[in-house]
Amino acid sequence: MIDRFRTALDWEDARVFVALARHGSLSATARALGVNHATVARRITALETTLGARLFDRRSDGYGLTAAGMDALESAEAMEKAAARLARAPREPSLSGLVRISATPSLADGFLVPRLGTLAARYSAIDVEIISERRLASLSRREADIALRLGMPGDGAVVARRLATIGFGYYAAPAHAATLAEGAAPVFVGFDAANAHLPEAAFLARHFPRARLAFRANSQFTQAQAAAAGLGVALLPHFIGATLPGLVPVALAPACPARPLVALTRPLQPEDGAVRAVRDALAALFAAEAGLFAPDGA
Repeated sequence: MIDRFRTALDWEDARVFVALARHGSLSATARALGVNHATVARRITALETTLGARLFDRRSDGYGLTAAGMDALESAEAMEKAAARLARAPREPSLSGLVRISATPSLADGFLVPRLGTLAARYSAIDVEIISERRLASLSRREADIALRLGMPGDGAVVARRLATIGFGYYAAPAHAATLAEGAAPVFVGFDAANAHLPEAAFLARHFPRARLAFRANSQFTQAQAAAAGLGVALLPHFIGATLPGLVPVALAPACPARPLVALTRPLQPEDGAVRAVRDALAALFAAEAGLFAPDGA
């Protein structure tokens, strides 16, 4: 009597079933598959239990298919053919080569580089070069394959993929934040004169024109460290300010507007598989840690 409790179909059971239907005996099937008699018998019993039907009549001259077995054989042979086609299918070529990523220093040092291990583990034959600078590397001249930039591009010749929304906030060392809570005027850490045109620098100059700028640096990561050392308040992207030890958020107004972060590439061709793989991996990485970039710092 077939067991009334069924389980999920096992392809190995079906494979043994097809072989037994062809060879007609346990011994011949076992030799063909390179297993022992007990394994063949066990697989057939398991398949009959799964299907809830007896597939063979055990006769003195071997195994003959029942009516249910004949019906099942058609489907099992179709599975066998499908498995054979799958085995012959062309494999995806191994992705390799050098992929150059251009990113701002704060994004490269404060977020991207510490998280590239997952990319290396997945694509061990892809080499990565990080170009850490504010200048937008030329994609058309192949100075970079992927450019991570704040703001949507005006150049229609590039392909833009939005990765995140970068939020900003005011951060300071706890002791300095306490003085502000007591009514002290804010003292800032910000960009040097050469970078006064950058949006965050221009925002501070516009909204805090009389405030003292006690420390200047060309890197937001350096500004964050200076703020943690107690030198003043820094306007930072949340992915730096909320993660660097020694900083706490400071309630100042107005809030700096959030900015879109995009991955720019030239139009990719079929042979650009490594670039496409890295771009997609970066998108997944930013999506997985979207909370670090949220406009509210959450």
